[in-house]
Amino acid sequence: MVGVPAHRVAVIGDVGGHLDELRAELRRLGADAETGRLPDDLTVVQVGDLVHRGPASAAVIQLVDGYLRTQPAQWVQLVGNHEAQYLREPVFRWPERLDARSARTLRRWWADGLLRVAAWVRDDAGEEFLITHAGLTAEFWRDTLGAPRGAERAATMLNGLIGADDGADNPALFRAGSMLHRRGPVRGAGPLWACTATELLPGWLATPLPFSQVHGHDSLFDWRKRRFRVPGDLARLTVLEDEARHETTALDGGRIIGIDPCHSGEPCGRWAAWETRTRPAQAHPPAQAPPGFGGSGIE
Repeated sequence: MVGVPAHRVAVIGDVGGHLDELRAELRRLGADAETGRLPDDLTVVQVGDLVHRGPASAAVIQLVDGYLRTQPAQWVQLVGNHEAQYLREPVFRWPERLDARSARTLRRWWADGLLRVAAWVRDDAGEEFLITHAGLTAEFWRDTLGAPRGAERAATMLNGLIGADDGADNPALFRAGSMLHRRGPVRGAGPLWACTATELLPGWLATPLPFSQVHGHDSLFDWRKRRFRVPGDLARLTVLEDEARHETTALDGGRIIGIDPCHSGEPCGRWAAWETRTRPAQAHPPAQAPPGFGGSGIE
């Protein structure tokens, strides 16, 4: 048995209906320019909010559906609050609605276990990352999940809330906070809705992180106005990567990395996936998920 190189994991932030930008980023990551096929050494995790804002939501869903059918071990699709609009009763008004075929595709992914809440990865240095749409708040981690210590266990428990007990999804998954209700923070906001500045980060200031996190959904830095949305103490803990539009907040026990590019009706000019590498493996078949990576029932 011979060793193989470390596997790459790329976590793509909110796409927001921008097909050309998604394709361009996949090409940068090594996807074939003509067929779009992902290279064997790459697994993509997309954090949700594939749809709305941009002009091509239906085409984005069609593209991702192709990956889920042809390279299912190399594409992990997470659910965002915008996809949730089509999985249950809508909870907010949005000027755009998906066509019926696209909405059915989202519901099929959810029913078939192809649309998940969480994934996790352990990098080649041994750091564990939980990956969700909006991040896991300290209160949700403690009160709803029972304070699991590892990212793998937390991802498993979050995904287990889909169709829990009698087959109905656990309502905690969809628990909204200040971004929907427009009032004070809900520190137990769920992993599809937690606001980075008011709900996700403040709770972890008082509680050591059991593992690091990567999330999309929103940012604590306004990339367009070039200013922080948080007090100075949190801003001083955060490092910005302008070219990629990443923000990394160093806390006790780990890091919380935000990767929402903040696309609007027009895509932002510069952004990139967050990338890491897992530990090298022995004769690892490229069709399987890489070691140190988990999500959607694979590891």
